[in-house]
Amino acid sequence: MNIPISTPTATRNGLQNLLKALGPGILVACAAIGGSHLVWSTRAGAEFGWSLVWIILLTNLLKFPFFLYGQRYTAATGESLLAGYLRLGRRYVAIFLTINLMTGVINIAGVAMLSAALFSAYGFFSAGLAWVTVGLLAISAALVLFGHYRMLDGMAKAVIVTLGLCTVIAVILAARQGPVAMEGFESPDLLTWASFALVIAVIGWMPAPIDLSAWSSLWMFSREKQTGHFATPRETAIDFYIGYFSAVVMAVLFVALGALVMYGSGERFDGSGIAFSHQLVNLYAANIGDWSRPLILTAAFITMFSTTLTCIDGYPRSLAACCRLLSDCSVTVFQQIHRVMILFSAIIAMIIVLFFVRNLIQLLTFAAVISFLTSPVLAWINLRVMNGANVPDAQRPGRILSWLSWLGMAYFVIMIGGYLIYHLRLL
Repeated sequence: MNIPISTPTATRNGLQNLLKALGPGILVACAAIGGSHLVWSTRAGAEFGWSLVWIILLTNLLKFPFFLYGQRYTAATGESLLAGYLRLGRRYVAIFLTINLMTGVINIAGVAMLSAALFSAYGFFSAGLAWVTVGLLAISAALVLFGHYRMLDGMAKAVIVTLGLCTVIAVILAARQGPVAMEGFESPDLLTWASFALVIAVIGWMPAPIDLSAWSSLWMFSREKQTGHFATPRETAIDFYIGYFSAVVMAVLFVALGALVMYGSGERFDGSGIAFSHQLVNLYAANIGDWSRPLILTAAFITMFSTTLTCIDGYPRSLAACCRLLSDCSVTVFQQIHRVMILFSAIIAMIIVLFFVRNLIQLLTFAAVISFLTSPVLAWINLRVMNGANVPDAQRPGRILSWLSWLGMAYFVIMIGGYLIYHLRLL
């Protein structure tokens, strides 16, 4: 007697397990659709029209393998990506720890400051941007400490859907109105050293810094604890693709918004946080209508605030994981280190904002450049981990993925060379 390969119960259970697996990849997208999209994609479109779309798509393509490896490795081996680093040697974990210490608090300060700039646009408080940022950092740290992964997971899915719908509507309406370029406007030359500075910032944070690949790996264990189901490689791939391709589509939409509403209009983004947030909201309101301004402001703020929350969880979580691997401590000690790292990161970010930063765009640029410079190092380690002896042959990178990985690393190195030449010319 023939036994059916698939039954309604099996199909239902498969769908339930898939839904339980969805989360870590979407959380990474939530972290990505913040500074890199709201700031750099929109600014790329506003200053260069559609010229930088190919750079954004190429960067997303060439970073794709290294983000994929984070979740695929964990699904294939049952251990975190950072545990794979340890298999290569303690120095690799130390390298990741050092990079995270350099980039973590800077990136947290940057996204928190942008969140505060958007919140200040409500006009509720007369306090300076720095103090509003400090307040949001304190609230974010408290929410992450007491809300844990469940809060982040539920929030991320709602945020991506809300901002996605608002952005699609704004782009469609902007496209119907047509370009706003003034008569006689000449497009700026993309092939200049001055333009290269923006390109570097876009590459650094598009769709996100590569160290976020370790976050999704660690979040898989949190998702398992929440649902009681550990994702299979197939379920993990679906979660990753949904999150990653959502981030890519949103990046293109933000470029379109900047190109359709600001490119050639004579208006440029302001470096001041509050002024920048007003301009950002105006991009939407100019097309949807002034009635939508509070709605758009709220969507943008929630997006950046959720990015701040994921960063305040993600960076300390990866730092704590490194400490656990290097000291071989228990899960209980790891959780204590994670909480301490959350407080440490929030406090250092507060100090950076209060005493060292006056210009939002400069801070975001610095954070993006640091992430850009560390890209080839983490990309190379991720590729080595994925080809480790403990990874099943079926889950190791195939020929296409391997070639794409090496192309990506070559791309990062070439662009870093260009960046160094650019700065040498300025001396």
